[in-house]
Amino acid sequence: MNNRLEEAIQLIENGNHSAGLDILESVSKIGNDEDKRTISEIYYELGLIDRALAILEELMFQYPDHGELFAFAAECYSELGKEEEAIDMLTEIKEEDDAFVQAQLLLADIYQSQGLDEVAEQKLLNAIKLTPDEPLLQFGLGEFYLSRGDYLQSIPYFKKVIHQGDLVHNEAINPYLRIAEAFSTTGEFEEALDYYKKGLDVKEDINSLFGYGYTALQVEDFETAVKQFLKLKNLDPSYTTLYPYLGRALRSLNRYEEALNVLNEGIKNDEFNEELYLEMATTQFTTGNMELGKDYLQKVIAINPSNMTAVKELLMYFQQREDYEEALELLSFLEDFGEYDPIFERYKAKALYEEDDLHGAMKAYDAALHEITDDEKLIEEAANAFLEGGEKEKGINLLKKLISMNPDRVDIEERIHELNTDVGF
Repeated sequence: MNNRLEEAIQLIENGNHSAGLDILESVSKIGNDEDKRTISEIYYELGLIDRALAILEELMFQYPDHGELFAFAAECYSELGKEEEAIDMLTEIKEEDDAFVQAQLLLADIYQSQGLDEVAEQKLLNAIKLTPDEPLLQFGLGEFYLSRGDYLQSIPYFKKVIHQGDLVHNEAINPYLRIAEAFSTTGEFEEALDYYKKGLDVKEDINSLFGYGYTALQVEDFETAVKQFLKLKNLDPSYTTLYPYLGRALRSLNRYEEALNVLNEGIKNDEFNEELYLEMATTQFTTGNMELGKDYLQKVIAINPSNMTAVKELLMYFQQREDYEEALELLSFLEDFGEYDPIFERYKAKALYEEDDLHGAMKAYDAALHEITDDEKLIEEAANAFLEGGEKEKGINLLKKLISMNPDRVDIEERIHELNTDVGF
C-alpha cells in the first residue's frame, strides 16, 4: 500500500481525522487506480459516501467491465437513498462477471426494502438457477425468507449453506444462528438449541444469546436458560427483555430470592415493562406474598388496561379470595376504558350474585352464556341464579344442557326431576 495512505489511515485511527483526510485528498489526485479504490473504501467506512462515489464514478468510466466497482457504487447510492441509481448500477453487471452474485443479493435487498418482495425473490431464484451451488445465494434466499417470516421455507437454504461448509465459520453470516432462529420460531426447540450452541461458538451475539435462553426455557431446560440470560445480562444490562424470562427460569428452579432480585433490577431499568410486573406477580404469589402479587397485577393494569393476562389473573385472584367488591370495581374501571372480554361477564355475574344483586347477575350470566357455551361451571352457576330469580324454565334448560355435557351428574338429573315435579312439567 502507498506509504502516504498508510500514514493517513494511522492518523485517522489515532483520532487525527483532519490531517488524515487531507492526505487522502492529496493522494486521490495523484495516486494510481488501486490507491483510488482504497481511498473510496476508506471514505465509505468513514461515512463520506459522496467522496467515495466521486472516485468510483471516475474508476467505472475507465473500467466499464469491472462489476465490483458498479456493485460498490450501488452500495453508495443505497446509503444516500438513491435506490433507482443503485438499481441502474447493478443491472449493468453481466452474468459472467464475478460480482454478479453480489449484485443479485444487493438488488434483492433494495427491492425488498421497497416492499417488492416478489421481485426480490425472483432476482434471487433466477440467480440461483445460474449458480445453484453458490453458498452466498443460498444464504441470501434463506435470509430473505427468514426476514419475511417464511421460517419453514428458509430452513432448507440454511441447511445447504451449512452442508457446504464454506461459510459456517463466517462471523458476519453465521448460518447456524439463522437456522436456529427459524427452528425456534416454528416450535422445533430441540433442533434450535443445537444450532444456537454451534452458532454462539462461532461468535457471541446478544440477540442470539436471548434466543438461546428463550428456546431453552420452552423445553424447560432452566439451567441452560439461566446461564444464557446471565451471560447476556453481563454483556448488556440494558437488554431489558431478558429480565422477565431470567426471572421465570430462576423461579422454576426455586431460586426465588435471585428471581426477585433480577426482577427488581429489571424494573429499575424499565419501569413500564408489563412482562416484568407479570412475572413479579407470579413470583410473589408462588412465595406466598399474595398482597404483593395483587399489587403488581394492578401495576400492569395501570400501565395498560388492555393487558388481558393481568386482568384475568387479578379477577381470578379476587374470586378466589371472595373479594367481590374489588372485582366489581376492577370491572367498572375496565368498562370506563372501553375494555371488554366475554369472560368479564362471567366474573361480573358471579360477583353480583354474591353481592345479592340477582337481577344484575342474571343479566350478566345471559351475556356470558351468549359467548361462552361449553363451560360446565358457568352453566351450573347461571342455572342456579335463574332458578333463584324465578326464571325456572331457563334454569331447567341450562341444567338439561349440563346433563347432556356430563351424563354422570346424577345429582343434576335428580334436581331436574324435582323441579319438573314442582312446576307440574
